[in-house]
Amino acid sequence: MIYDLSKNNSIARTFIAEIRDEQIQKDAMRFRKNMERIGAFFAYEISKTLKYKEIETQTPLGIATSSVLEQQPVLATILRAGLPMHQGLLSVFDQAESAFITAYRKAKKNGDFVIQMEHISAPDLEGKTVILADPMLATGLSIVLCAKELINTYKIEKLHIVSAIASAEGVAHVRANLPKADLWLGAIDAEMTSKSYIVPGLGDAGDLAYGVKQ
Repeated sequence: MIYDLSKNNSIARTFIAEIRDEQIQKDAMRFRKNMERIGAFFAYEISKTLKYKEIETQTPLGIATSSVLEQQPVLATILRAGLPMHQGLLSVFDQAESAFITAYRKAKKNGDFVIQMEHISAPDLEGKTVILADPMLATGLSIVLCAKELINTYKIEKLHIVSAIASAEGVAHVRANLPKADLWLGAIDAEMTSKSYIVPGLGDAGDLAYGVKQ
C-alpha cells in the first residue's frame, strides 16, 4: 500500500508546504517542529491499521469499555535527519521502543556514491510491527538497505516506511525490493538531480534541522 498525503486535503499539507519553503527553512526550530508534526500525523494514520483489543477501565463512576493497541510498534530511524520525524512518531506511540540506524552516502572518486551503513541499535524485533522513518526517500537505496538488514536479522511481522518527500524513482525502487512494506509519504516528486537530490524536494533535511555538516 502507498499512502500519498498529497492526494487528500488536510492540515498536514500545510506542514509539507512549510518544510519546502526556503524562507521558512531559515528557522531551524520551525523546520524540526514541522517534521515532528508530520511524523505525528503519520503515526495517527498508521495507528488505524494496527491490531486492537478491548479492555475494561474503572472510572470514578463505573466501568468503561475501550480499545487499546495489542502491541506497540517499534520506531526505527535513520540518523541524523530522521530524528525530528522520529520524535513526532514517538509523541503518539509514546510507549514504543526505538531503533536507530547510522547510514549515509559515501562519495566515490568518480562522483557516484554508495550507501554506507555502520551501526544498528535495536530492541528485539521478532514478531513486531516496525515503522522506519527517513524524511527523504530519494533513490530508495538507504531505506532498502536498512530495511533488508532488519528483515534479515529479525522476523518482523509488518514494516511501514515513512518519508516526508519521496521521488517517483525511489518509490519504484522500494516497491520492487520491499513489496510487503506499506509506504506513508507526504508527497511524491517526479524528478531528481544528477546527484540524486529530489526536485523540487526541499534540500538536505539533516542540514536544515541541525546545521550544515562538514
